[in-house]
Amino acid sequence: METKEVKAKDMALGLVDAAASITRKLNGGLSMIKGISFSEYQLLAALQERPKSTATRVDLAAAVGLTPSGVTRALKPLEKIGYVETIKDGRDARKSLAALTKEGEELVSDANGVVNDTLEQLSAFDSMSGRSRQQLVALCSELAA
Repeated sequence: METKEVKAKDMALGLVDAAASITRKLNGGLSMIKGISFSEYQLLAALQERPKSTATRVDLAAAVGLTPSGVTRALKPLEKIGYVETIKDGRDARKSLAALTKEGEELVSDANGVVNDTLEQLSAFDSMSGRSRQQLVALCSELAA
């Protein structure tokens, strides 16, 4: 039996397709149940992980893979609906922090459940052993570095 060589391009495109499919499922669940997109969830969750649930836009950008101006644009609607607030620095007018509000904290907590439930429904993960899962996480981390 002849084994076809799997090229790096094929592996990369497979990973991109898988990520897009997972993102669509997460977007669907989050938007229907919580009214936010998966990218908004990622921002809010990254903010929640920071000390005191506050961060500069530069720090958030590094955490979620956006530019600082992209983070600013993404946070505006979340600020308008009360999930995020801006805290100005008293000494430097150019510096400000994004902060998760109490409502934002509750939203992320609830959205974590939606994300976990959605991911548990992915049958591809069912057949993977613990070791295979660890290898997949390690490989993805290595590729992302």
